[in-house]
Amino acid sequence: MECPYCGEPNTKVIDSRRGKIRTEVRRRRECIECSKRFTTFERIEDIPVMVIKKDDLREEFNRNKILSGIKKACEKRAISINQIEMLVEEIQRELREQNDKEVPSKLIGEKIMEKLHVLDDVAYVRFASVYRDFKDVDDFVQELKTIILHKEANQDNTKRSHQSNSQSDG
Repeated sequence: MECPYCGEPNTKVIDSRRGKIRTEVRRRRECIECSKRFTTFERIEDIPVMVIKKDDLREEFNRNKILSGIKKACEKRAISINQIEMLVEEIQRELREQNDKEVPSKLIGEKIMEKLHVLDDVAYVRFASVYRDFKDVDDFVQELKTIILHKEANQDNTKRSHQSNSQSDG
């Protein structure tokens, strides 16, 4: 591994441990020439998946595109980079498990929205506004109404569950 400080091609590994995500190895390295230390990450190379875009063009799956989009949606929210990395890892794993060599971009977008909806409503709406190409405030309002109805339904289900549990205890 080449030293990022002096360009020396010979470096030694000082420490190796599991990265933040399970398919990653973090290595602490030291340059033999300048003695500076730096960190590298190793990740399993995936079999390339081609993404079928809306215009039917194909491009290779790019993890960083998903990561970038999710980071933008989560800006100034109480969401850690670890949570974002885990979300991206989940999406990537789900795509790998499908064993399809080509995946529609729509499927990836829907998976991201599904995960963000669980993680943070504001990040979800931000992503949805770009992904679904909201044209005006009415599109935002409609999406917010959907979220509110979903939350109310979940709260009602939780109340009913607690009531039936307390009745069966008595």
